Amino acid sequence: MAIQSLIIMLVVLALLLVLGIPIAVSIGIAAVTAIMPTMSLDTTVITSAQRIFSGTSTFTLVAIPFFILAGNIMNQGGIAKRLVGFVQALVGKIPGSLLLTNVGANALFGAISGSASAAAAAVGGMVREGEEEAGYDMDLAAATNAASAPSGLLIPPSNALITYSLVSGGTSVAALFLAGYLPGILWAAMCMFVAFIFAKRKGYTGDTGPFDWKRLGKSSLEAILPLSLIVIVIGGIVIGVFTATEGSAIAVVYALFLSMVVYRSINFKDLYRILIDSAETSGMVVFLIGVSNILSWVMAFTGIPQAIAAGLLGVTDNPLIIMLIINVILLVAGTFMDVTPAILIFTPIFLPIAISFGMSPIHFGIMLVYNLCIGNITPPVGNTLFVAIKVGKTSLAKVVPYMVGYYVAILLGLLLVTYVPALSMWLPQLAGLL
Repeated sequence: MAIQSLIIMLVVLALLLVLGIPIAVSIGIAAVTAIMPTMSLDTTVITSAQRIFSGTSTFTLVAIPFFILAGNIMNQGGIAKRLVGFVQALVGKIPGSLLLTNVGANALFGAISGSASAAAAAVGGMVREGEEEAGYDMDLAAATNAASAPSGLLIPPSNALITYSLVSGGTSVAALFLAGYLPGILWAAMCMFVAFIFAKRKGYTGDTGPFDWKRLGKSSLEAILPLSLIVIVIGGIVIGVFTATEGSAIAVVYALFLSMVVYRSINFKDLYRILIDSAETSGMVVFLIGVSNILSWVMAFTGIPQAIAAGLLGVTDNPLIIMLIINVILLVAGTFMDVTPAILIFTPIFLPIAISFGMSPIHFGIMLVYNLCIGNITPPVGNTLFVAIKVGKTSLAKVVPYMVGYYVAILLGLLLVTYVPALSMWLPQLAGLL
């Protein structure tokens, strides 16, 4: 029954996606179709409706719309300019400093905004003019912008980690948030290393003269308020002052205060448009999560995870090899799917297998999100990659040769995250969350 249901599900899902049916609708239809051979239509429809309702009536889920709204406010609130100035003041003396600035600002802005594509557009647009004036290779600049933008999705607050918490059965959001810091920083550090190597080969130099402490002080003061959002929200969640949902509401209030009162970069007309955009995005995400609850039920009822686990064990019983196989499957899937639907589909399949080998749900969640974030910068979907190409006014053919170096470094980071649990587990353990 499990193999039959899995084949039906995959075939129907692939067919619907090829026909251009929205991913949420495709997942729901595929899941219902897979279980119909073993269950009556009336029971299937009624149970599916109940699963959608139960999947969306979770208090923690409210955090996602609030974080989406806070990120959209930050995107329009002049935050990117201040973060770019802060990072440039820190790394200005290093060869290829503008490339390094792009990487660092992407990590910070991506963490605040919750969107890799928004980071690539906002930060990439900020540094592009300076890179052109300095004579940088704009194809390299676009590749650097694209490769580093997803790092912020691992650094909390992260909607991807909240989604994983929901679908994994309630894994601690606070623990996941802390677990994401080092892998997110590792991603950015790998990109900085590659950018530095490219810069040295091309003979780029940093700022001349002594280090400008005055500039650093001024830029730090300008960036301290946006960066305080991360400290306030994550700090409050970790020490237990408020929940992730309450923290997301605080993030909205803080973002509004900065953008409308302190910087005055958003008016009420802008706010109305931001609210509409945030509601549309939130509606799609919440419906997708609700529909994925049908998928989880179908998989559990038909025993699909157990069948896949048995199949993998039939190949090898070495957990290191099995983790490698899972990573390869996720990498391939990530090239065709966005992060959120991929988390919803593959967590119920692979999490039980990982747990059976003694892997923590927190460690697996970070590995999963890190892996699927790579799909943001790989064709044919690769939304962030194509945003960076558009911002850089270049083409895919010109950017890909530089992307190869970044792919190698990021994949090395994935192996470290997979096989060195301390990268994910150390901070949650230090905070007493495990």
